[in-house]
Amino acid sequence: MVRIASKQPRKQRKARYNAATHQRSMFLSAPLSEDLRSEYSRRTVRVVTGDTVLVLRGDHNGTEGVVDGVNSKKGTLIVHGVSVTKADGTDVPRPVNASNVVVTKLNTKDPRRVEKLEERK
Repeated sequence: MVRIASKQPRKQRKARYNAATHQRSMFLSAPLSEDLRSEYSRRTVRVVTGDTVLVLRGDHNGTEGVVDGVNSKKGTLIVHGVSVTKADGTDVPRPVNASNVVVTKLNTKDPRRVEKLEERK
């Protein structure tokens, strides 16, 4: 985990920008919904493509959709149905920060991920 000792926003931002790849993965974790939380006995999980999430903050508050993509460099998610209209009328996906969503359904196609989730039950 990236340990940031400073209270200065400038140094906190710098630590996030310069974090190593394995540390950036932690910026992509989101809380689980209440039923998943009780089922898997954990509070958060790293969001992957295929998870279903509910957006809790911003203009798209209340929108539920499947995660189409994950940008680990910027720490954002592309959620199906969350888009903005450009001036020329085309829709482009609006990136959402992982901390602003709650995972409502997990993608269980990866056996290693399922094994890791079941481990704590």
